[in-house]
Amino acid sequence: MERSTKLRNEKVSKLLLEFSIPAIIGMLVNSMYIVIDRIFIGRVVGAMAISGVSLTFPIGILIMAFSMLIGIGAAASISIRLGQDKKDEAEHILGNAFVLLIVMSMVVTILGLMFVEPMLIAFGASKNTLIYAKEFISIIIAGSVFQTMGFGLNNIIRSEGNPKKAMFTMLVGAITNIVLDYIFICLLHFAIKGAAAATVISQAVSMIWVLYYFLGGDSLLKIKRENLILKIRIIKQIFSIGMSPFAMQLASSLVNVILNRSLFIYGGDLAIGAMGIINSITTIIFMPIFGINQGSQPVIGFNYGAKLYDRVKNALKLAIIAATVISTLGALCAYIFPYVLVGLFNKNDVNLTNITVNGIKIFMAMFPILGFQIVSSNFFQAIARAKISIFLSLSRQVIVLIPMLLMLPRIFGLNGVWLAAPVSDGISSVLTAIFLFLEIKKLKTPGMSNLM
Repeated sequence: MERSTKLRNEKVSKLLLEFSIPAIIGMLVNSMYIVIDRIFIGRVVGAMAISGVSLTFPIGILIMAFSMLIGIGAAASISIRLGQDKKDEAEHILGNAFVLLIVMSMVVTILGLMFVEPMLIAFGASKNTLIYAKEFISIIIAGSVFQTMGFGLNNIIRSEGNPKKAMFTMLVGAITNIVLDYIFICLLHFAIKGAAAATVISQAVSMIWVLYYFLGGDSLLKIKRENLILKIRIIKQIFSIGMSPFAMQLASSLVNVILNRSLFIYGGDLAIGAMGIINSITTIIFMPIFGINQGSQPVIGFNYGAKLYDRVKNALKLAIIAATVISTLGALCAYIFPYVLVGLFNKNDVNLTNITVNGIKIFMAMFPILGFQIVSSNFFQAIARAKISIFLSLSRQVIVLIPMLLMLPRIFGLNGVWLAAPVSDGISSVLTAIFLFLEIKKLKTPGMSNLM
């Protein structure tokens, strides 16, 4: 159990670097699925195309939600079991997660294809953007099994103590996507369909790599036939922990629907395109923070299971510091170089550029504190405090943000849509600080432990 020994005894700072750096690189590379697609679409196909693709964002989030429900729920459970030296139970969780991912992906594909057009219209698609949105998302939904399986199981690779393999999985898929985007869009002129096909094929490549790892590779845990029979107890464990990121993703999808409709009312199709560009830019900032979350999760989960609470607190502190530095630097870049960033996605439409630059400056006003909020919410998930994690996630995504989206635009117009995000970020961060302070007071490790 070399990996378990490392999680128990290695210096916390070294562990976080070892686990987080590959995760950060992997998440940054993985974000290229979204960013590169939109760069090619915006610069080659046009402004209406990027608006159409932006309308599909809530559906993409829903697909990701089911991957996270099972993948992250299983990963956190497995980390805790490995910390308790219960490898057999960890493999049972892996086997059940594998089956659940297959079932969920089938349900998502069938229902998604049945209701794709009504969903897009409900999300705010106009006659100018519907054709682009439908062409893109129909292909993505048809191939959603690859994303669901690949992303879901990749979380488990990291939780068993092999972050470099998890990074490589994302790297292979993202590089494939970038190459295929260029071939399909620029060389073969497949436009929107080319971007979607490139994404699906690259996700299939990632899934094949992950399956090989667990079936014939050097994984600590193996997918075994006897563990594929679903057990209610394990399903409940996975769902109880995974419900937090799942709820956050569902909330994010709902918010994006409300956001798109508000953008269309107060700014038209171009405002939706602007939000698509802003989402792409903020995704690049969020991905390293999510990488820190993924890197800290097995460290926090394992040591919490082993009752080494000083190591848990130190891992949390270092993760918060790193995430805050990233979120602050990201905000500064957006304020100092907004036209450069927006120009990556749009080269011809001056109106789209002006709307986006104005929006990003307001939208990212509270970004420096978001590193703290995101990492702290993830902390409760890592220690299996699912209810608190769900509440803190929803406080930012739903409880505060949706009322702000409904009220502020009535007063400030389109600027009110942008303003809703920083107001929600500030209030949710205060709530998170209160819950975290109360939880940390409870963690006391008897005896000595490795703090650095």
